[in-house]
Amino acid sequence: MEKVLEKIDSGKAQGAELMCGGTRKGDKGWFVNPTVFANVEDDMRIAKEEIFGPVMSIFKFNDVDEVIKRANNTNYGLAAGVVCKDLDKSLTLAHALKAGSVYVNCYDVHDVSTTFGGIKDSGIGREVGKAGMNEYLESKNVIIKRPEGVIA
Repeated sequence: MEKVLEKIDSGKAQGAELMCGGTRKGDKGWFVNPTVFANVEDDMRIAKEEIFGPVMSIFKFNDVDEVIKRANNTNYGLAAGVVCKDLDKSLTLAHALKAGSVYVNCYDVHDVSTTFGGIKDSGIGREVGKAGMNEYLESKNVIIKRPEGVIA
């Protein structure tokens, strides 16, 4: 909670417009009110760092190519979210965004059959699904030399 609130404070200090939230929720637990920033610039901490809290940053853009370039201009790539009415544009973005998971018109929705994990500085292996099972398996090769040749 403290880390999330510190990043929210950095957004305000760097000139992002706080639309709602930005505070602790209640006095029990470690909850932060859902927070939305507008007029976020690419060089702000809230644009470049993983927050892991209920914080959304709204950016203005001119076209899909600009969105892809700007969204991929980060060291992180755990997940991305696309909100769009046009399925073709959504798929274009989903394939071009450098993230382990891309959610279209939803967020943080998982199925046990799908793999979860990030890329770049957000990626250390995979969880869940078939690829996630590989983290718990050990491979072994047995090579035997026989008179008629090697069997592997």
